[in-house]
Amino acid sequence: MAQVALEAESTLTDRFQTTVPSPVRKALQLGKKDKIKYAIQSDGSVVISRASAQESDPVLGEFLSFIARDMKAHPERLEALSASMRESVDALVEGVEIDLDAPLLDEDE
Repeated sequence: MAQVALEAESTLTDRFQTTVPSPVRKALQLGKKDKIKYAIQSDGSVVISRASAQESDPVLGEFLSFIARDMKAHPERLEALSASMRESVDALVEGVEIDLDAPLLDEDE
C-alpha cells in the first residue's frame, strides 16, 4: 500500500452525506460542483480521486447533429412556436420546480 502523507476524517449525516475535508479538496484540486470518484480496492480500502470531465453523450450528439443538418437542408420546414403551443408547454410544467442541487430524498437513495 502507498505511504500515507496525510489523513483526514469526515462524518456521515443521517442521509449518508459528508463534507470533503479541506486537505483532501486541496490535494485533489476540487472546486464547487466538481465530481469525485471512489475506487473500491480488493482489500476493502477506498481510493478517492477527482473524476475526469464527463464526456458528452454520443447518442444525443448524433441526434442534435441530425437536427442541425435537417434545419440547414430544409429551412422551409421551420416555423415559429405558436401561442397555443407555448400555452400547452406552460400548462405541462406549471408548478414543477427542480433543484438539481437539492439532496436526494430517502426514498430516492
